[in-house]
Amino acid sequence: MASKRIQREIKTIEKMILIYEKSHPATIDFPDQYQQLYKYAINRLEKCRYGENKPACKQCPIHCYQPKMREQMKVVMRWSGPKMLLRHPILAIRHLLDDRRPLPELPQKQQKIKSSSKKN
Repeated sequence: MASKRIQREIKTIEKMILIYEKSHPATIDFPDQYQQLYKYAINRLEKCRYGENKPACKQCPIHCYQPKMREQMKVVMRWSGPKMLLRHPILAIRHLLDDRRPLPELPQKQQKIKSSSKKN
């Protein structure tokens, strides 16, 4: 099971996608685009190497989102972020505070991979 922080991030993503979807309905060609984006985001959050200490995704040195999905999530967050302050103020403020947290050190597993690649 995911930590409290990851659970809060998942809830925030869910609310942002729902807000965006209300004003930008899915197309006939791709009716489940928002469900796929949400599932993808959950998968990435649950596998985050930082775990409870994860930085905001835009601050993270490890970009685990595919470029296409990352752009899609940026669009959703830019549009729905300001609306979150009115609809879900606590989640929005917590998300903004997380954005200001200092970047933690890379987890040990990642540091080993980076240092071994520098030796070669």
